[in-house]
Amino acid sequence: MPETVPTEPESYESALSELERLVVAMEAGQLPLDQLLESYKRGAVLLAFCRGRLEAVEHQVQLLENGQLQPWNAT
Repeated sequence: MPETVPTEPESYESALSELERLVVAMEAGQLPLDQLLESYKRGAVLLAFCRGRLEAVEHQVQLLENGQLQPWNAT
């Protein structure tokens, strides 16, 4: 079976949604071993993508706040 190259997610939200679907499938315990391994690898890629996006957003917020994050007041 030829190995397919996974595509990069379109957005943080699409990566998170795909990651959630993978976790549900893996937790169900019904995947063959090879598919389980591929799902785990894809999950690691998606997790790294999500972390990278979150770090980029955090960095942008810090820049917008002139390097000082202000405490959020919900009142």
